[in-house]
Amino acid sequence: MTRTDKINYYLDIAETVAERGTCLRRNFGAIIVSNDEIVSTGYNGAPRGRVNCIDTGVCIREKLQIPRGERYEVCRSVHAEANAIISASRKEMLGSTLYLVGKEATSGAYVENPSSCSMCKRQIINAGILQVIVRLDKTRYSVIPVNDWIENDESLLGRFGY
Repeated sequence: MTRTDKINYYLDIAETVAERGTCLRRNFGAIIVSNDEIVSTGYNGAPRGRVNCIDTGVCIREKLQIPRGERYEVCRSVHAEANAIISASRKEMLGSTLYLVGKEATSGAYVENPSSCSMCKRQIINAGILQVIVRLDKTRYSVIPVNDWIENDESLLGRFGY
């Protein structure tokens, strides 16, 4: 038996967290790791106490045909990255890594070109997280230095989406 490498170990945990997601479109799981210890987890779903999309049977973004990466104020969910950040102290997140896995709700396929939305990017930057590692498929991943999001600020260019 071969041992899973550390990055895929954490991505596997984030993938399991994504199984709690309540979105009808895409489900993401995020974990924040600092000093080789899981600090917090998060998945996308409606705010505590509100009805989830899987309970209403409607994804308003899907119904309105809103493209990926745009108009998140319409969405009922709090994103996985935001929920993980909310559940940790900034002191714990300084210098940490956020692991992120996204799957299509209907097919279970990995989300193509996964990335954090512009709102989550801002929260990740302010949380002091150093890098985000996103799963591309069961064994491949991409490492994104958060400093790249600071230096290449898409909001200055008016770019939307991923």
